[in-house]
Amino acid sequence: MNSKMLNAKAYTPEQVAEMLQLNKNAVYGLIGRGEVIAKRVGKVYRIPASSISFVFFGLDYDFYQAEQLDLKLLPKINKELVKARKKL
Repeated sequence: MNSKMLNAKAYTPEQVAEMLQLNKNAVYGLIGRGEVIAKRVGKVYRIPASSISFVFFGLDYDFYQAEQLDLKLLPKINKELVKARKKL
């Protein structure tokens, strides 16, 4: 496991409810509608911190993060394409 995974934050629905100033049933509703992504571990839910940002930023933020990763990998992809084309 890398250190980033070990430092990942996860919260209970009750903690998220307190952060968002909602009652816990509202948080369970968000989970049920897919507005907050949660992982069920045994009988309890754990909500990653990145999922909470979804409530505020929506899918736009996820697309932005994916685009940034794509832009970072683009030089490597282009290099591999050039090598593949030379073999044709």
